[in-house]
Amino acid sequence: MEGYRSFLFFLVSSLLFGFLAVIFVLVWVLHWREGLGWDGGSAEFNWHPVLVITGFVFIEGIAIMVYRLPWTWRCSKLLMKYIHAGLHLVAIVLVIVSLIAVFDFHNSAHIPNMYSLHSWVGLTVVILFTLQIVISIVVYLLPFAPDSLRVALMPIHVYSGLLLYGSVIATCLMGITEKLIFALKNPPYSKFPPEAIFVNTMGLLIVVFGALVIWMTTRPEWKRPPSHAVKALQPYDTEDTVIAADDKPDVELNSEAARKRNLKLDDAGQRSTM
Repeated sequence: MEGYRSFLFFLVSSLLFGFLAVIFVLVWVLHWREGLGWDGGSAEFNWHPVLVITGFVFIEGIAIMVYRLPWTWRCSKLLMKYIHAGLHLVAIVLVIVSLIAVFDFHNSAHIPNMYSLHSWVGLTVVILFTLQIVISIVVYLLPFAPDSLRVALMPIHVYSGLLLYGSVIATCLMGITEKLIFALKNPPYSKFPPEAIFVNTMGLLIVVFGALVIWMTTRPEWKRPPSHAVKALQPYDTEDTVIAADDKPDVELNSEAARKRNLKLDDAGQRSTM
């Protein structure tokens, strides 16, 4: 990998900021808020920020970065696809549970649902994110989509993923601010109490983590190379020199399969003329 030391620096830094953000949100709800519970009260609402930051920010960030890890380049590409999709699914499950918690809390406390910009943007992101997961599984994991469709959708898949992740960060910041404005009364948020300082710091950790994730995933020199290039660059034993079928690029696999089919057809045609 070009710039391997720089990559390690950014990777360790991003994981540190992401892990700190998760620790901060747990300290926030356990120390300043009413803890965690599932009784329709404030403790149930607290699952919302905890699960969103853990799933939609931290785990989702790891899912985006997983293809950039050079230690996984010798792994099967199909295996990496399953890991990538699995992390996305874990993130969306945690987010759905967080939405159930906040709606249940609102209904129990007779608070209107879906009236704030935070809720509008948040629900839109969740719906689009779920749609992206479904389309990606159908196109890239199941063997039915043609190569032309996979190639055409890849730039859209990458762009929409980063756009949605940036929207997740923005939505978190809106939700944090909204919660502090409503929750801090004496002293109010405007007086900058210790809880406000702590939670604002958590917001900065989320922003830095998101920025590092997006930076790492947009560097072309840190992109996972084609599988045949990885095999050519690294020495293997003779038993490892054969590239597994699921370790080749999708287009390459299908092209090779088409070539073999053509050879079989040509051979059949030659035999029929004999």
